Amino acid sequence: MSGTGTVSPSPRTKPRTVLISGASIAGPALAYWLHRHGFAVTVVERAPALRTGGYKVDIRGAAVEVAERMGILGDIQRASTDMRTGAYVNDDGKRIATLPAAIFSARVGRDDEIMRGDLARILYERTRADVEYVFGDSITSLTERPGEHHQDHREDQDHRDREGHGACGVDVTFERGAPRRFDLAVGADGLHSNVRRLVFGPEEQFVRHLGAYISAFSLPNELGLDREELYHAVPGKLVCVYSSAGAPAAKGMLTFRSPRLACDHRKPEQQLALLDSAFEDVGVAPSEGWTLMPRLLEAARAADDFYFDGMQLIEMDRWSRGRVVLLGDAAHCSSPASGQGTGMALVGAYVLAGELAAAGRAPEEAFARYEEEMRGYVAVNHAQAATFVKEMTADTRRQIRFRHLMMRMLPHLPWKNLVAKKIAEDVQRGANAITLKDHPVPVPVPAPVPVPADGHAAGGGGGPASGGGPASEHAPATQGAPAAGGAPAA
Repeated sequence: MSGTGTVSPSPRTKPRTVLISGASIAGPALAYWLHRHGFAVTVVERAPALRTGGYKVDIRGAAVEVAERMGILGDIQRASTDMRTGAYVNDDGKRIATLPAAIFSARVGRDDEIMRGDLARILYERTRADVEYVFGDSITSLTERPGEHHQDHREDQDHRDREGHGACGVDVTFERGAPRRFDLAVGADGLHSNVRRLVFGPEEQFVRHLGAYISAFSLPNELGLDREELYHAVPGKLVCVYSSAGAPAAKGMLTFRSPRLACDHRKPEQQLALLDSAFEDVGVAPSEGWTLMPRLLEAARAADDFYFDGMQLIEMDRWSRGRVVLLGDAAHCSSPASGQGTGMALVGAYVLAGELAAAGRAPEEAFARYEEEMRGYVAVNHAQAATFVKEMTADTRRQIRFRHLMMRMLPHLPWKNLVAKKIAEDVQRGANAITLKDHPVPVPVPAPVPVPADGHAAGGGGGPASGGGPASEHAPATQGAPAAGGAPAA
């Protein structure tokens, strides 16, 4: 299935307008496909510029196929983290069990791994000339309105005739920009989705906490790591430090078990205090954990890309209401433990755009088919996340010692390839739990980029920026072999 067939659009069909909230991964990926299908797309992002921080993320299974259809698979391969090994270290930082990265990462075939920021840049560069980007703004309300109130009554009447009902747009207000109307609106704005809150209600009713928290941040590469990740385990906690290809800085990742904590995701000081509390006793003495730990906590406080959040699932009965639909983590966050958040965002964008194009002027039908295609895929990855999060940390030092022993023995065992295959199969089950349709892609319809009434940042403005703000609204992590106690990625 190449997905490269083209269909010329009717010259009498005006591109439908779509507003996407969120310029991380899901939003720009959807923008790419919608533009290819002839839609006029606007992406609004709360951050003042493209956020290029974050951790490494996996592109596996169906997501590889989507990336190939988008023409970005080569870009991903060139920006690969190219990790070589993963190792567990003892309290003194000495490597006590080392395995090839392929086993730690459970990748097969063309699967790859890339920094979230690099993928964000790739998607942005592929869409910035054709999509209106509005940075530094956020949606404050979305109201579905009947056709008779549209500014252009003739165009509105045409919409009603085509669709068989009166509602033909969503009126949107913004924190900074002037109000605008769009035919459709999409919330691709992550775990703490603003669109989901405005349309479906408070976040709390959709969140299932998996019993752990995760933090990620940049730090100086004092250990001189080169495409290697180091893990250190203490009961109920996992520490990881690594450096990927071409990166001057290292990355840190801290995971700890905990019931749900009172914490505002918009307040880093609260998050840092929780992190300090969880790890304050680790590394204070040689017998109490990796002695690097205090420096890691200092680095977290100094980092400009600090990230902290709970390992959580988003579970919803429906992902759409009227002309508003949710995509990616906003609809079905699978937590970093699944290792599938980025892949699911890419796949969901392809599916949603294809169904919208196929449904013509009946978005509700497209939304229903989008959900029908994605539900099984999401369910498998949610189930795996709930399992993997428990395997990321061990309960006792005895369990940790046993895990280290098994990892030291694995390279010398005659059945090591079978063990590696079993680890990969568990992860690949989620990555390939969907069969992609072959949606014909029309020639994009040339259309001028709309300019907001107040001249507020548009037309791909804002440009990429390094660092700044939270690492990502798609929770970052590092992918390790679950059976070996690694930490799966978003």
